[in-house]
Amino acid sequence: MPTSWLWDRVSNGDKTRTHNLRLKTKLTKVHHPVGQKYGGLRILNQLRCQNLIMTSCAKGGAYLYDIHFWIGKDSSQDEAGTAAIKTVELDAVLGGRAIQHRELQGYESDKFLSYFKPCIIPLEGGFASGFKKPEEEKFETRLYICRGKRAIRVKEVPFARSSLNHDDVFVLDTENKIYQFNGANSNIQERAKALEVIQYLKEKYHGGVCDVAIVDDGKLQAESDSGEFWVLFGGFAPIGKKTVSDDDIVLETTAPKLYSINDGQLKLEEAALTKAMLENTKCFLLDCGAEIYVWVGRVTQMEDRKSATKAVEEFLINQKRPKTTRVTQVIQGYESHAFKSKFESWPVGNAAGSPGVEEGRGKVAALLKQKGVDVKGAAKNTAPVNEEVPPLLEGSGKLEVWCVDGNAKTALPKEDIGKFYCGDCYIILYAYNSGDKKEEYYLSYWIGKDSLADDQAMASQLANTMWNSLKGRPVLGRIYQGKEPPQFVALFQPMVILKGGIGSGYKKLVEEKGVTGETYSSEGIALFRVSGTSIHNNKILQVDAVATSLSSTECFVLQSGNAMFTWLGSSSTYEQQQWAAKVAEFLKPGVAVKHCKEGTESSAFWFALGGKQSYTNRNATQDIIAREPHLYAFSFKNDLFLRIAQFRVTEIFNFSQDDLLTEDMMILDTHGEVFIWIGQCVESKEKQKAFDIGQKYIEHANSIEDLSSYVPLYKVMEGNEPCFFKTYFSWDNTKSVIHGNSFQKKLTLLFGLRSEGAPRSSGNGGPTQRASALAALSSAFNPSSQQKLSNERPKSTGDGPTQRASALAALSNAFNPSSKPKTPTPPPSRSGQGSQRAAAVAALSSVLTAEQSGSSDNLRAKASSTADKTDVDRVVITQSGASSPQSEAGESSVFHQEKDVVEGAPSEADGAEAEAREEETTENVGEATFSYDRLISKSTDPVRGIDYKRREAYLLDSEFQTVFGMTKDAFYQQPNWKQELQKRKADLF
Repeated sequence: MPTSWLWDRVSNGDKTRTHNLRLKTKLTKVHHPVGQKYGGLRILNQLRCQNLIMTSCAKGGAYLYDIHFWIGKDSSQDEAGTAAIKTVELDAVLGGRAIQHRELQGYESDKFLSYFKPCIIPLEGGFASGFKKPEEEKFETRLYICRGKRAIRVKEVPFARSSLNHDDVFVLDTENKIYQFNGANSNIQERAKALEVIQYLKEKYHGGVCDVAIVDDGKLQAESDSGEFWVLFGGFAPIGKKTVSDDDIVLETTAPKLYSINDGQLKLEEAALTKAMLENTKCFLLDCGAEIYVWVGRVTQMEDRKSATKAVEEFLINQKRPKTTRVTQVIQGYESHAFKSKFESWPVGNAAGSPGVEEGRGKVAALLKQKGVDVKGAAKNTAPVNEEVPPLLEGSGKLEVWCVDGNAKTALPKEDIGKFYCGDCYIILYAYNSGDKKEEYYLSYWIGKDSLADDQAMASQLANTMWNSLKGRPVLGRIYQGKEPPQFVALFQPMVILKGGIGSGYKKLVEEKGVTGETYSSEGIALFRVSGTSIHNNKILQVDAVATSLSSTECFVLQSGNAMFTWLGSSSTYEQQQWAAKVAEFLKPGVAVKHCKEGTESSAFWFALGGKQSYTNRNATQDIIAREPHLYAFSFKNDLFLRIAQFRVTEIFNFSQDDLLTEDMMILDTHGEVFIWIGQCVESKEKQKAFDIGQKYIEHANSIEDLSSYVPLYKVMEGNEPCFFKTYFSWDNTKSVIHGNSFQKKLTLLFGLRSEGAPRSSGNGGPTQRASALAALSSAFNPSSQQKLSNERPKSTGDGPTQRASALAALSNAFNPSSKPKTPTPPPSRSGQGSQRAAAVAALSSVLTAEQSGSSDNLRAKASSTADKTDVDRVVITQSGASSPQSEAGESSVFHQEKDVVEGAPSEADGAEAEAREEETTENVGEATFSYDRLISKSTDPVRGIDYKRREAYLLDSEFQTVFGMTKDAFYQQPNWKQELQKRKADLF
C-alpha cells in the first residue's frame, strides 16, 4: 500500500505540538519537539501523496479540524485515490467534523499555503530525497519563479535565460549571493513577497550570511550586481516573451450547480439554492467551476461518504476538468464562509442544534460549577470580579462631544459629556498621546435608536468632514446604540443613555405625532439600570420607572424629583454597587443619596415606582462574541446576467501584519467590530468609499454569518492604527511607519535602510546646484587651500584659466535655471536667494580684481584663517542663505519619513532654529572633497562637520567612479533604494 505522510499541528495556548503520522494499514504517531518547524521550503515530495491536519479549538470548547491531502504531480492515480479514502477514514476517527481539502502540487489553496509561510518548494524525487538534510547536499544553483500577492507560490524552473520573462519575479539562489530579478511588467506586491522568500533562503540555507542583489529588468545600469547576474546566464542578451503554461490558466468561477449523490450517482437539483435543500442523510456536490464542494450530512454512513469521494473523482474525469480544480468537503454544521456564500440564503439555525456547541456548553457549565457560579447564571458571592480588560485608549486625553441639531452641531458642556439621548445623534472626538508620544485621534458618531434618518445622515457627513480636515489621521467609527464597543464606553465615566431627545428634529417629530415626549428631565422620575462592572462596560440605561424593571442581579438608581436612591440587588456585584453611587453623583451632584438593599426599600421608593410588584432574579442576556477574527480582501465582479457589480470577499487565512498591503483596502471582521483598513497608496477617491464598502460587507455577512446589522464600523488609515486594531496582530510599529509601496517597504526591512532621508539626484538646479557652483568657484580661485585639504587623494588637473572658465560657466548655469529643462521641483522653503547671489557675485568680482592687481595671495590668506573650524568650514566662499538639500532639492523619497501636518506645527522660532541646524550640516555639501578612507563610517581619521547622510557627495569624481563603478550623474539617476544599498556596501552610510 502506498505511503502517505500527515502533519498534525495542535494549538494549545501559546504552545504548538507537531506530530508526524505515517499512513499504512494503521496510523502510527511519531512525536517531535515543541516548536519544530515544518513550514517553509523543500519539504514536500513530488512522488508522494501527503496529508496535513490543522486542529483549532472553538470558543465553545469543541475542536475544529481541517484535513488537507496533498498530491504530488508525479504521484499515481492509485495513490491519489488511496489518500482520499484514508482522509475519509481519518475524519471518522476525529469525530466526523473535519473540513477536507484536496491539494494538487502547484495549485494549492491559499489556506494550505498559509500554514507554510513564506512558501513551499517541492523537491524532486520521493521520500528519501525529500527529507535529506540540506547540509548533506552539495549546493546547487537554483532559479525560482514567484507568483502571488499574499500566499506566494514558488516553483523551481530550469536555470537558463529562456526561463526569464518580463511579467514575473524570479529568485536566483547561488552559493554566495541571492538575486531577485524583477520583470518589467511584474506586480509590485509579488516583488515584495519574493523578498520574503529571499529572507527565508538567506537565514535557512546561508546561515544569514550572504549578499542580496536586486536586478531590474530593462535597466542596464553599469553596476556590479547586474553584471554578475547576467554573467551567470552566459552574458546579457534579450529575454523572450512569456509563454503561456498551465500555471497561467485561471479558472473562472461559474454559477453554482447542486447535485445530490445517491449510491455514487449524481443528480442535478434544478431549484434555486437554499440551505433547506441539504438533507442530513445525503451527500451533495456543489459545482462552482474553479472549485467543487462536497457537502456531507451529519448522519450519513461511512460507506456513503466513501462513495461520494469516488463520485467526485469520476465527475472530474468525465467533465474533463483541469487538474487545477480544487475539491473541498464540508460537514453539516461546520460549513465554511466560502461555501455558505454560494447560496441565496443561509439562515442561522438554532445554536442548540449544533453538536459542537452542545459539547462545548456542557464543558463550560461544568467549569462554572467548579468556579462557584450557579449554572443558572447567579454568582454565589459578591466578591470583586477580576475581569479581563480589552485594549483601551490612553487616558488623560482631550474629549469633545457635539450633539447634531439640524444642519449643525452643538458642543456639549463639560458636565453633560457622557449623557446620550436615544432620539439624538452625537459626534465624539478624543485626542490623546499614544505610548510613543504621538498624538492620535479617535473620532466617531453615535446613533440613537430613536434618532431621525436626517440626523443620522448629517452626523455621518459632519464626522467625515472632520476626518478629512484632520488628514485622515483619526480612526473613524460608526456606533449604534446598544452596540457600543469597550473603547467607546471607556471614554465616559460613566456613560448614561437617556430617553427622548433634545435636538430640534426629534422635538418636531414628537410635536407632529401629538404624543407626550419621554425626554428625561432632571426634575422628574427616572430609573436607571447599572449592569457594568468596569470602565469599559459601565453603560447605564434609563428604563421604565416601574418595579418590574428591577432585577436581583443588578443595581439601579432611582431619581424622584430631588430625591436620589440606589437599589442594590441581592445578587449584584461589588463593582456594580460602586458604579451605582457614581451614577447618582453624576446625575445629581451634591445631593444626598439614600442607599437601600433589596428587601429594605422604603415606602417612598415603591411610591415613586408606582407600587411594589414582582421582578426577575435572572441575568439579562448579553451578546457573546464566539468567532475568531477574519481578514478579507474584496472585489466587485460584474454579473453579465444581472448587470450589476457583485460584492465578493476572499479570506486571508492565518493572517499577519504583512498581509496588510499598502496598495489595498482590507476588511477585518472580529464579529464584535468591523474595520476597513486603508493603505497609504490607495487613491483618495477610493478612501472616501470605505464606509460604503463596510456597509456592503455587513449586509453580506449578516445573511450568512449572523453578523449584526448594527455592528460598530471603523475605517483606519495605515500608520494610524489604534491599539484595539493592533491587538489582532503581532504588531511591529516600524513596519507601519515606513513609507513607499509594498516592495519598497519590504526592501527597507530586508536591508535595514534608514528611513530618515535619501540621496538626491544631481543636476536638478536650485540651491543645491548653486552650492556646487560656488564650491567649484572657490576651488578654481583657491587651489592652494584645496591641496591642503586632501594630501592623500590624486591631484586634479586643469588649473588656471580653464578651471576658472568652468567655474564661471557653472555659476552662470546656477543663476540662470531657465536655460535648463524645467523640472517639477517645489519652490524653496526659505528666502535668501538674492543675498546668496549677491555674495557669490561679490566674491567673484573680488577674486578677479585681486588676480589682476597681483594680490590674490591676500585672498588665499583669508581662506586659511578659517582652518581652525571643521573640515568643511575651510572653504573660502560660504553661503549665507543656503538651504537644506532634503527640503529644497525637490526629490521625494520612499525612505524619508515626514511629520504629519496634523501632528502639531512647530512655532516660527523652532523653525528658525531647525533651519540654522540644517544649514550647519548641509550648506557645504559638494564644496569640499575628501578621501574615501576619511569618509567611510569606520574611518580612523573621520571627517567632521559634513552631512553624514551624504558621505559619497564629498568624493572626487575619479574616486567616486572607482568606488561605485559609475559617475555621480549615473548614480543619482538610480532609484533611491539602490543608492542606499550601494552606499551601505561601500560603508558610506
